[in-house]
Amino acid sequence: MNREQRIAELRRRREQAQAGGGPERVAKIHAKGCLTARERLELLLDPGSFVEIGTHVTHRSTAFGMERKRIVGDGVVAGWGTLDGRLAYVFAQDFTVFGGTMSEANARKICAIMDLAMDNGAPVIGLNDSGGARIQEGVLSLGAYADVFLRNTLASGVVPQISAIMGPCAGGAVYSPAITDFTIMVEGTSHMFVTGPEVIRAVTSEEVSFEDLGGAMTHNSRSGVAHFIARDDADCIRHLKRLVAFLPANNVDEPPRGPTDDPVERRDPGLATIVPDAPDKPYDMKDLVRRVVDHGDFFEVHEHFARNLVVGFARLNGRAVGVIGNQPAVLAGVLDIDSSVKGARFVRFCDAFNIPLVTFEDVPGFLPGTQQEWGGIIRHGAKLLYAYCEATVPKLTVVVRKAYGGAYDVMSSKHIRGDFNVAWPSAEMAVMGAEGAVNILYRDEIAKAKDAAAERKRLIEEYRDKFASPWAAAELGYLDDVIDPEDTRPRLIAALEMLRHKRQSLPFKKHGNLPL
Repeated sequence: MNREQRIAELRRRREQAQAGGGPERVAKIHAKGCLTARERLELLLDPGSFVEIGTHVTHRSTAFGMERKRIVGDGVVAGWGTLDGRLAYVFAQDFTVFGGTMSEANARKICAIMDLAMDNGAPVIGLNDSGGARIQEGVLSLGAYADVFLRNTLASGVVPQISAIMGPCAGGAVYSPAITDFTIMVEGTSHMFVTGPEVIRAVTSEEVSFEDLGGAMTHNSRSGVAHFIARDDADCIRHLKRLVAFLPANNVDEPPRGPTDDPVERRDPGLATIVPDAPDKPYDMKDLVRRVVDHGDFFEVHEHFARNLVVGFARLNGRAVGVIGNQPAVLAGVLDIDSSVKGARFVRFCDAFNIPLVTFEDVPGFLPGTQQEWGGIIRHGAKLLYAYCEATVPKLTVVVRKAYGGAYDVMSSKHIRGDFNVAWPSAEMAVMGAEGAVNILYRDEIAKAKDAAAERKRLIEEYRDKFASPWAAAELGYLDDVIDPEDTRPRLIAALEMLRHKRQSLPFKKHGNLPL
């Protein structure tokens, strides 16, 4: 074979790889309103930056006539490129090739990408679109999944890992996204489940659709498996880009600092009236957060799950921060099982990747009830407590209104190494609400009073003024200051700047035993 023939063969093989499963299968993908694996990568990465590896990989299986079905690339496109100028490692499963199923050969490509990411300290982004394990390969395919799972686990807390579910993801395939840091699903076209509707019907006689069982909104709102929901493939890519913009490349680097012209000293008069005078009136914590952060830009995580706790990313003077806030507009902002797990996961991610934590507290306590107790609220609530206690990044807390009972301790209090803890004058800090406390402390006095209702009201006001105010906590040093709500932004930014070089370590150990 002469030089021209060799070059021609190279071009032929590259064309085969680019073609995937062929024009008919590509047309089917487009007919569903989806993009192909290569089109998705082209949209995600900076133009011309993608460098592919394993382009010519093909499977080695000979069972079930597979030796006659060899497609260059074998169902996964993998490599690296830049995303807004920053290095990222990527792989995209190609549903046009064997349904994107996992083989021993294409798993090696994914593992190679993950190894490079670990060695070079850059994020891994996986675009998942797969029918699951390649049945024709048997245990080889199962072993391939385990090779990926191991790398997901070793990379956890070292480099950010993000999964976009852009098609089916079933069986063992779901556990790789479950280990990664964030999962995005596409409405109407992506599904995740361990066992499908047919198996469930056969085993339990339950009737359930693909969408209800494992659709994007199901996992965003009910299971909490997914963190974001996208309208289509292009919207999913937009979510990926916006998320990565807040994240450092690895656990050693600082988060990227973005330019901002939002004044550091900006005071917002609207904050003075955002919290209602009546302690039982709701308001939207997200409105408060947007008034404080740069340009009102708050990128919420887990928006549809456990909505009584708000978590997400924002910037203060260009610096990325993780925001956690109780949501009085949902369940009065109480902590329950789901919100505790949601918050713990987010706090631990931010701590792993050097992202300061800013907590806006308005929590009346933990949700009472048999379902919560039997469901393990003690254990799950302890996860959030553990996460805050363990975190060594800068921790800033603003008590906006209620901080009652054990939930006061949990929400990044001074006692669990909060660095900068302040309260608004509207803060109520006590073992419990004034009404409940008075009912217990003054039961006999109220019963003996001529006008029980009036006496009870008087005692409630007296208790609230004496115990349910920020002054007692401030006098004890549990608060660093009581601040004017309008000053919240400049005070937080000043504290962040002061804590810029914070170094805090944990006692030596192999690892702690999180209350799973």
